[in-house]
Amino acid sequence: MTTAPETSWDTALLAIIEERDALRKAARAEALLEARASLDLATLPQQQPPARPGRPEKPELVPPQKVPRRGLGSDRGRAALLHALAHIELNAIDLAADMALRFGVDVSAEDRPAFLSDWMQVAGEEGLHFRLLSERLADFGTAYGDLPAHDGLWEAAQKTSADFLGRLAIAPMILEARGLDVTPGLIAKLGTVGDDASAAVLTRIYNDEIGHVRTGVRWFTHLVQKRGDDPEARFAQLVGQFYPSGPKPPFNVWARDQAHLPQDWYQGLVP
Repeated sequence: MTTAPETSWDTALLAIIEERDALRKAARAEALLEARASLDLATLPQQQPPARPGRPEKPELVPPQKVPRRGLGSDRGRAALLHALAHIELNAIDLAADMALRFGVDVSAEDRPAFLSDWMQVAGEEGLHFRLLSERLADFGTAYGDLPAHDGLWEAAQKTSADFLGRLAIAPMILEARGLDVTPGLIAKLGTVGDDASAAVLTRIYNDEIGHVRTGVRWFTHLVQKRGDDPEARFAQLVGQFYPSGPKPPFNVWARDQAHLPQDWYQGLVP
């Protein structure tokens, strides 16, 4: 499924965020990634993102403890895992598109094209991830929306809706970095039960997410330094303000190093 983007970058991003159909949202994000070179990314945005992104009627949103968790030894268990990951990736599409549209006005004209291009790439790759997970769910006779999900990821995004550096610190450098910690274990477990197809999808996601965290670290560091502040100290302050529970060990230090996330920045924030 492909959907041609609109003519301006801000209108195209708004269309992604407002799209209610999950597969069309993912397709819009992938299409924008392909089309970004044809757009004038230096212009100021004329559109503003909504408080909440468009969502399909399902899945039902429930408290995190009520989201089904089953062992990976059964088809039902693996489908539940893939559904939970698909929900994360759907939110990640909106997070990346929101990052570009909401905060594109806050970067300098010199930085804006690179900033927008980077977060369009993240959104497009998240769209690919959602599509791959949806295709694998179909192999289990399941579709996105068939199981409950929770809204914790977007709730975290709302807390930083008025703080550019806070969004950079929390979304890619805390929440996505957590994915780097847990995904290798899931890949190994899927391989153990012979589900190589699902393991391959998670491997693709894992490799791309290293780049997404790296993008967050790069822009956070660049923008903090341009303001004359210390990135490590600013990161600690923002995590304390917006994510007081702090990063959760054990950490995948290798992947975090690949993402250029310094160990000193997060090791000292463990409660």
